[in-house]
Amino acid sequence: MAKDQLLAVVTLNKEAVGGDVPIFFVSTEEEQSRVAGTLAQVMKAMVHDVGNGVYIIVKH
Repeated sequence: MAKDQLLAVVTLNKEAVGGDVPIFFVSTEEEQSRVAGTLAQVMKAMVHDVGNGVYIIVKH
């Protein structure tokens, strides 16, 4: 079993993502940062900015 697990995606760009993890669509960079930080805290995970308006929440 892989150690790292993708838990969620927070994005400004609906066309940049897809898949079977929860995807949270936001309207502004400020909202994206807030939502990603809150999700990471609740899930005890880390936020990673992968560029192109996409943050991922990963449990390491």
